[in-house]
Amino acid sequence: MRKLSLPLLFASRYLFSKKSVNAINIISTISVVGVFVSTAALVIVLSFYNGMEKFILSMYSNFTPHLRIEPVKGKLFSGNTASFAALQRDTLIKSYSEVLEDKVLLQYDNQQFVGLIKGVTPQSLDNYSEEDILQAGRYMIQSDTAAFALIGAQIQANLKIPISGLYNTMQLYFPRKDVSIHNVNPLEDFNIRRIDAVGVLTYQPEFDNLVLAPLPFVRDILGEDERISAVEIFLSDPNLISKFQRKVQKELGDDFDVKNRQQQNPTLYKTIKSEKWIVFFILTFIGIIAIFNIVGSLTMLVIDKKEDMKILQSLGAERRAIEAIFFIEGIFIALIGGILGIIVGYVFCKLQETYGFIRTGSEDGSLIDVYPIDIRGEDFILVFLTVAILSLLVAYFSSKLSVKEIGNITDIRSE
Repeated sequence: MRKLSLPLLFASRYLFSKKSVNAINIISTISVVGVFVSTAALVIVLSFYNGMEKFILSMYSNFTPHLRIEPVKGKLFSGNTASFAALQRDTLIKSYSEVLEDKVLLQYDNQQFVGLIKGVTPQSLDNYSEEDILQAGRYMIQSDTAAFALIGAQIQANLKIPISGLYNTMQLYFPRKDVSIHNVNPLEDFNIRRIDAVGVLTYQPEFDNLVLAPLPFVRDILGEDERISAVEIFLSDPNLISKFQRKVQKELGDDFDVKNRQQQNPTLYKTIKSEKWIVFFILTFIGIIAIFNIVGSLTMLVIDKKEDMKILQSLGAERRAIEAIFFIEGIFIALIGGILGIIVGYVFCKLQETYGFIRTGSEDGSLIDVYPIDIRGEDFILVFLTVAILSLLVAYFSSKLSVKEIGNITDIRSE
């Protein structure tokens, strides 16, 4: 303890005392400012990126169920089993929806487009916010007497279907399963149905080629009376998703995949996570350059204090003790800059979160007006540990090299 207290005392005195060469004070200040700026930048950029990540994922989650059950092999399966019947009765489930989907050929006014038709129950639309997923038109897929369709923006743009009036009926084509080789007319090889498009879904990649229609209508055109493509589940408590997913997967066995939202959009989630780490490493590299200012600061300080080193040597100080002085000095510089950077970064993020003074400059009606921000404690811990580890390494090697160089002049003793 006594061995550590002496270097700590000298390091604290050297940090705040006036140096004989004013350039050393300037270099030390630059070192602190460099660490401060890089740390604050890491905190702010990561928090802003978290906000954008949360915003993007919330957009993609508007039409994504908490859990989706799909077969491991094949595209269709029967939902009329004891396991699925028991699952429907589970009290944790808010909504249980059977889904049937496949690709169909869409035609309107001699324009054609291949889309994905998805059959759902009308009640399943209650799980989504009309404002979030409907761009224009009516939010419905069935009335007492007729079936309707909600179509993606890309379908509407390609087929140029009006979503109101009397001329919004499109034709759907799907290959029949009982095709006869004796058919003379090629159209006899297809199930052909008509449906009115009454609404356009919002501009999102997952909606672009989608046709949302009632499940009985889709069963009719696809020729499937019983089998389904998936089961989509919404829970009353989203915090229980992971636990409930493991439970359902165990009950259904290896023949089915029970996917959460992240597993339903793996490419999106992996891209966002990888981008965040890329941003983190780029800023960390910039921070390393700033932390290396400590090397110059310690080198200049060692030269300035060489007379003190001679006195300490004459009093019996060894090289390790002298190295510890400048090692602790480097840690002080990094910690002051790092802690100030984290505090300022946090305050800046809270101000943006509260007042939203940084705006995108977008016009009215845009998806986002104020840059979103999401403050996460793990990011602050990560930034602090990164700065601390880099500072320890730089200060350690810098103190050794600096004292070794000055030792050639003052003959500082080794152990």
